[in-house]
Amino acid sequence: MFKPTTLKIATVILHYGEPKITKALHHQLLKDDPQIVQNLFVLDNNAPKPYHKSWKRLPKNLYWAGALEFCLDFFLNKHYDYLWFLNNDLIFTSKGPILTKVQTRIAYLEKKLGKVGIYSPSFSFNPYHPQMSRQKEKGFIKVSYIDGIAPAINLKCYKNINGLDCDNNLYGYGVDIWLSLRTYLQGWPVIVDQEIEAKHFYHATAKTIGNFLNKAKLQKNTYLRKRLGPNFTTILKKLQTAIYYETN
Repeated sequence: MFKPTTLKIATVILHYGEPKITKALHHQLLKDDPQIVQNLFVLDNNAPKPYHKSWKRLPKNLYWAGALEFCLDFFLNKHYDYLWFLNNDLIFTSKGPILTKVQTRIAYLEKKLGKVGIYSPSFSFNPYHPQMSRQKEKGFIKVSYIDGIAPAINLKCYKNINGLDCDNNLYGYGVDIWLSLRTYLQGWPVIVDQEIEAKHFYHATAKTIGNFLNKAKLQKNTYLRKRLGPNFTTILKKLQTAIYYETN
């Protein structure tokens, strides 16, 4: 398999909620090449229960989109090629070392496709966005948009498409969809890798915060309606099937 040489990825786990959830993912990813592990960070999003091995603790909760924007802008000027931004409530089911494998896969895809805008692992099951569910017989798929559970964002692409555009939607529901759709529409491949799989424990933290999911959903609907029109749900449903498969 193609071996990367200069590709540099900052991997950030976003901590909020129970430290033991973050710890499980953090410890899984620490079992890797020490040179790559030095680019692994945990961002404590001002969680009520701090994560004591965090890289930074934010002075206030920026929620998902605010924390993502903070990291994108921070690493943009630190000579990294990608930011891999991970929810803490997931675990990789593929055999490790995960960081090395993902770096290798992105480098391979860049060589094959010319460039990659956003990369994501596939998931054992995704009830909201079926294009994210793993299809084992495939190598990777090109999609129109992704569910932002674990997006690796090309920082040149981020700059090229003029940033995150999270508006007032800091909760972030829908921001991942619009970011990846803009990436796709501006000619950057959006990839779901079928060779790297994770399991996501949906809303593991959000469910513990009173009325958060309802407020986040209302914000998401307003945000996407403004950008895609009143029929945004129909548009997105059609885009879920607009995928292109490739084997390696």
